[in-house]
Amino acid sequence: MNSFLKQRLYVVYTVILLIYIANTFIASEVISYIVGSLAIPMLLLSFAGASKLFRILGSIFIVVGTGMYMYSGLPFYQIPLYFTSTMPLLAFLTVLPWMNSVVRAGRFDRRINELMKANVSDLGKLYVRSSFTTYTLCAFINLSALSISQEVLLENMAKMKKKIQDSFISQTTLRAFAVALCWSPMEIMVAMTVDATGVSYLSYLPWLLLVSFIVITVDMVWGSKRYKSLPYEPAHNRATRTIESSVVAWKITKLVIALTAFLLIVVGIGNAYQLNFILSVTLVILPFSFCWALIMNRMRSFLAIGWGTWKHRTNHMQNFVVLFLSLAFFSSSLNETPFLQMIQQPFFAAADTPLIILLLIQATYLLMSMIGVHPVATIGILAEVLQPLYTVINPLSIGMVLITGALATATVGAYGVTVTMTSMNTMQNPYRIVLRNMPFAILYGGVGTLIGYFLL
Repeated sequence: MNSFLKQRLYVVYTVILLIYIANTFIASEVISYIVGSLAIPMLLLSFAGASKLFRILGSIFIVVGTGMYMYSGLPFYQIPLYFTSTMPLLAFLTVLPWMNSVVRAGRFDRRINELMKANVSDLGKLYVRSSFTTYTLCAFINLSALSISQEVLLENMAKMKKKIQDSFISQTTLRAFAVALCWSPMEIMVAMTVDATGVSYLSYLPWLLLVSFIVITVDMVWGSKRYKSLPYEPAHNRATRTIESSVVAWKITKLVIALTAFLLIVVGIGNAYQLNFILSVTLVILPFSFCWALIMNRMRSFLAIGWGTWKHRTNHMQNFVVLFLSLAFFSSSLNETPFLQMIQQPFFAAADTPLIILLLIQATYLLMSMIGVHPVATIGILAEVLQPLYTVINPLSIGMVLITGALATATVGAYGVTVTMTSMNTMQNPYRIVLRNMPFAILYGGVGTLIGYFLL
């Protein structure tokens, strides 16, 4: 792919996705076919820029999907229609950087991160403070917060031993990240689960908040005790930094108010126009971000940050384009074959013992993450497999496990974005990160499973 085209992928992606979104209201079969036809060159174009892992995963989905399509005896001309089912997810990812940008434009990330730069006496206190800071930021700016928190900690812990740095950063940041996103409406796993199970986001919210609170509290207590005996050595011999607690508290309060308003608008529009959750969030993010920037009087900063961030992120969406479009073809083809029923058999066999099904979902996530399968791909397949069980098992229970199981892998997926990013930032072996966080991933998934079982 030449550099001219690579720098303008955002134009190609945006045009195709805008046509798709417009057609959700027009409902034209001709336009649906056009979008599907455009999805194929979109996939081929992205394949060259995708990472090796995603190319392998996409190739497997396409090859197996093609085999199932041919087995079903479907006509060749219908192939484009089998590539569109995951378009809403790509549209969602395309607009997400604008929400991240408005938070950065309002300097919420800087103010909240001051908490980590303040003086602390030992690493136990720093662990709690780092977890809280990362948790708060991740709920609003997702992956960007992980990078920011790790950079601050690397700077502040420069005098500490490398082994302690690696252990501390890979635990506190990744764990807070994974737990913060389980209730965020801007997390793709949450959005996919809401649409797959047909249960409203508001039904999930209190239970997801409970899981989040329990797991982050347990981890903070553990981290405080684990690192309490280690004195904190600041990287710079400066006077003790004072925190204007009222300023930070007000910033966090404003974030909570903004998120609450965002949720109410998303739910209101979804109910009023009978839209699925992913599409509702996608449609609300951009105008909401602009209005928020206007209210804060930060429009110039927002546009400067937002345009650059959006172009960069959209130009580097090849991995997700390859994954989602190939997954759409695979899932749609699978639904046309009897193989789906074969995959469903182990779950149907355990229908009388729902706990086994919930544990099976958790085990599937962990196993797939170990061999490099992205949780989005896993949830895409599980959503199809589990759908018939919603009549005998509370879909809310299944959804709770789908969400918590997927996000638990953010701490142990050796080939995942979060673990890979942490490995690169701290220059440590990704498998060491996996080993350190495996007990936490099991705890996280276990709490989600127990609450899911309680809701049966």
